[in-house]
Amino acid sequence: MDQRWRPTVNEREFIEQALQSDLRVDGRRPFDFRKLTISFGREDGSAEVLLGETCVMGYVTAQLVPPYKDRPNEGTLAIFTEFSPMADPAFEPGRPGEAAIELGRVIDRGLRESRAVDMESLCVVAGKHVWAVRVDLHILDNGGNLTDAANIAALAALSTFRRPECTVGGDDGQQVTVHDPEVMDPLPLTIHHLPIAVTFAYFGDGNIMVIDPTYKEEAVMGGRMTATINSNGDVCAIQKAGGEGVMSSVIMQCLRIASVKAADITSKIKTKVSEAASL
Repeated sequence: MDQRWRPTVNEREFIEQALQSDLRVDGRRPFDFRKLTISFGREDGSAEVLLGETCVMGYVTAQLVPPYKDRPNEGTLAIFTEFSPMADPAFEPGRPGEAAIELGRVIDRGLRESRAVDMESLCVVAGKHVWAVRVDLHILDNGGNLTDAANIAALAALSTFRRPECTVGGDDGQQVTVHDPEVMDPLPLTIHHLPIAVTFAYFGDGNIMVIDPTYKEEAVMGGRMTATINSNGDVCAIQKAGGEGVMSSVIMQCLRIASVKAADITSKIKTKVSEAASL
């Protein structure tokens, strides 16, 4: 993917030398996140996340579908990403590129592999009707580290989503009636834990690392790794997409740092969700 900003030799050297002195171009320490702001739309299941200059909107919808044959009593969860040229001149309209597909897969793996959302609670009639939950992530502004911002947007939107209540009846006990929100209160999803993505950027020979890289740092970095961890310290997924090789001891250090950051972000998300619910 083309970068939105191509550093000159001097700019690259300046960023790398600053990092060797534990300094970053935006004034943060190596393991500091940018300012995180979470806001919710008027509708349930809509959230907007601002991480520094990076802005991502998440929107959750659900519909009744037949289940997969090998899992007749489980609903489905799908992640879709949209990269708009408005967010970054390097993004092209039309079919999703490699970056969009990779972003969706990283977030999808963190959510589904860790069984964060209870899929069996989405079953209405086994083998016939289950809820298919869809999360759409719209990139509104690319200021770097899209993975973490999009992951938080997906979790915030899922936490506030309410699916319609439905009842089963009829002569054969297979007919499903979906009720309007005015008739019966919609139901929230059953979420066991929040898998938080924490992205590390590596510089030099992999011995300098920072979290939450900006787009300028992403243009200079030698590689990156995303660790998805919940507040209990359970590792849900790890993604290392090419770049510099990293020592196993460095990866273990990253996981310890990510565990602390995940607990902090989890509390922020839960606080914002409870504030939105009380309005």
